[in-house]
Amino acid sequence: MSDSVNNRPMQAAVSMLSAMALIGLIDNFVAVIADHVGLWQFHAMRSTLMAPLLIAMAAIGLGQLRPKNWRAVFGRAAVLSMSMMLYFGSLGIMPIAQALAGMFTSPIFVLLINIVVMKQRIGPWRIAAVFMGFAGILMVLQPGGAGFGWPMVMPVLAGFFYAISAIATRSWCAGESALSLLAANMLVLGGIGLVMSAVLSVVTGPDTTDFLTRGWTWDIWGVLPWAAVQAVGSVIGVFLIIRAYQLDEPTNVAVFEYAVMIFGPGFAFLLYGQSLSLFQAFGIALISASGILIALRSR
Repeated sequence: MSDSVNNRPMQAAVSMLSAMALIGLIDNFVAVIADHVGLWQFHAMRSTLMAPLLIAMAAIGLGQLRPKNWRAVFGRAAVLSMSMMLYFGSLGIMPIAQALAGMFTSPIFVLLINIVVMKQRIGPWRIAAVFMGFAGILMVLQPGGAGFGWPMVMPVLAGFFYAISAIATRSWCAGESALSLLAANMLVLGGIGLVMSAVLSVVTGPDTTDFLTRGWTWDIWGVLPWAAVQAVGSVIGVFLIIRAYQLDEPTNVAVFEYAVMIFGPGFAFLLYGQSLSLFQAFGIALISASGILIALRSR
């Protein structure tokens, strides 16, 4: 008998939309954090602040921290950490709408990986969605334009690595606790952040204003509250996402993730006055539409 009778689509939608609203808000604070500390120190601080929360969640029975398959869990964490470093690096140097547009190319890459690596056959609708998504990428990034540079490719690469981690989650880590996956990711991100901060402290020092290459600085009291908000918000957001996928079918829930494409730029406009050109806004709409179409046709 199907479990669909136990699905609660309305609760799932509310949970996912709440997560996207929260993430769309807190990810805007990375621009503030970037004025005080570097990308690598941010990850080290964020992981440290999240550790007590993860331990508390395990203590009250929301999951276990110990992985069943250490190699698979930390392999996935390494790939996902690459995605997160590229995405958060993008947030520090470009408008959030552009960073999100690149990140949400991941369904397109998942589909392409399934076609090339797993020899999956797809129909004309999903083929059209791929072309639609790449057209949207070109409209947002505008290669050849005056403002285009290699950092603009970072969020798209983040989407590529996120796609690999999504496939790894299902194929490598099917029986793992969501809490163990999150803890492994935070451990890897924090470790890489700590090492890179130490290296860059020698190479470039803490005084450079470049978010991507700044070393460790001890002047953190002004940024600590924002880092704490990011850490707590991330844990709550991930929990709401996991809860949403537990309440309804994944293909039904996935379409609501694209609400962050509204919440993120919306909060950016309210907080900082950030805006996009009509051309770029249409590109973001194409990327969102392609992801939703892929999700719906993947049923």
